Order: sequence, then structure tokens, then C-alpha cells
Amino acid sequence: MHWRDRFLYCMEAVNKAQAATGEIKGTYLNVTAGTMEDMYERAEFAKELGSVIVMIDLVIGWTAMQSMSKWARRNNMILHLHRAGHGTYTRQKAHGISFRVIAKWARLAGVDHIHAGTVVGKLEGDPAATRGYYDICREDHNPMRLENGVFFDQSWASLRKVMPVASGGIHAGQMHQLLDYLGEDVVLQFGGGTIGHPMGIAAGAIANRVALEAMILARNEGRDTLKEGPQILAEASKWCAPLKQALDVWGDVTFDYASTDTPDFVPTATAAE
Repeated sequence: MHWRDRFLYCMEAVNKAQAATGEIKGTYLNVTAGTMEDMYERAEFAKELGSVIVMIDLVIGWTAMQSMSKWARRNNMILHLHRAGHGTYTRQKAHGISFRVIAKWARLAGVDHIHAGTVVGKLEGDPAATRGYYDICREDHNPMRLENGVFFDQSWASLRKVMPVASGGIHAGQMHQLLDYLGEDVVLQFGGGTIGHPMGIAAGAIANRVALEAMILARNEGRDTLKEGPQILAEASKWCAPLKQALDVWGDVTFDYASTDTPDFVPTATAAE
């Protein structure tokens, strides 16, 4: 599909959703192209259509990324960075580059969003290492945390933070794990976990929202949401048919494999211990 047609169809859906819900909606209109001129043209068209956000792929390169960041600032647009292509070098521990480094570069480049891992989704990710990526994006100061792959203290001074995005094989049945591993300052992006809902896309969105709200309420009541997560979701699904359907379809779906992207850190016992 031609990019102009894709943008028009997407924004038609966004406008319909806004009219139906009374909420501001957005979709990541991907402006990635072969030249900066083409990307500027696409971004300008997205802005003309009323979009609040545009997306670029990591593969455009760091100079292009910073140029798009400057354009986004001038035009009051959110810039989402899709990390497409990172796996070709972040998973090679012998000669690769940790995604922690990419997260730092992206923050320096000035993007607003970045896909930073899921832990429990289809993107492989060690929980400790992924927490390190999220800390790099969100904190004003990163103290040394060897277990998270952060090897020295770093202050970000007044440099803007980046909102981490969890996307890739996540679904409502993992809500308790997502909140425990990733925290609340995160965009939870349920793609297939919304579109693939047997009752339709709107029902998929309802299922995800109800699961999130049920987990937050349970946590605020003092419950151990990580341990009691499945029970909390089951209780909420009794009065929410879309959530029950989502749990029936995806509740047992997991991606169990050993991550290759783990911190090079092993605790060493001492005689005093």
C-alpha cells in the first residue's frame, strides 16, 4: 500500500475512535524512507492529517534520527522510535552492542518513545537487563547497578527522558508480570493482543484496559499482584466477557527461552557471608 493511502486509512480510524470515545487517540504513522526529504514529506503529511505522533525505524541511522527529533520538536509532535533491526547486533555478545547502549544513544538523540523490551513477550529479554534499559530511559540519574547491566553512575542532568514502550507478544493475561517487571511509567502496546481478540478489536481494547485497572486496584488494596495475578484477572473476568475471552485465548501463551542478552555480572560469595 502506498504510504499516503496508509496514512489516510489510519487517520480515518483514529478520528472515528476519537469521536466514539471522546478521548485523544493516535497511531504510529511510520515516516521511515530512503532520504531525509522523503521522511520530512511524510511527516508533514501526517501533521496535516492531524496526527499527534510519527514513527521512525532504528535503521535510518543516528544523524537522520536526530534530524527527525528536531523536526518533531519544531512541530509539536511525538517521535516514536521502533527498534527494527537491533537484533542483528544486540544479540551477539561476542561482537555486538548491548541494547542498553542503544537506549542511551536514543535518549541523547532526542526521541520521545522507544521499544525497550517486554521480558514476558516474544522479544527475548532478561528481566534484570530489561530493567536496566528502562532505568536508562526514565531516570534522572542512573546509579551503578551491576545486576541490571549498569556499570557506572551516570547523571542525565536536564536531558529529557524517554518513555519506554513494551510491545511484542504481550496480552492481558500477563498484566501482573508486566507491571511488576516494567513499572507504571511505560506504554503497554498490545497489538495482536487487541486485534486478534475473537470478539473484535474494541473488545480486545476493553480486555486490556480492564485487566490493567483490576491489577492497579488490587495493588492499591495491598494485594501481592505478582503472586495473585492470575486469580485477580480471573475475578475481574467474571464481570467482563472480553477479558474472559482474552484469558481463554491467550492465558496459556508464553515464550519460554533463555535470553542471550544478559548482564555480564555474577554475584561472588565472600568469606564473611
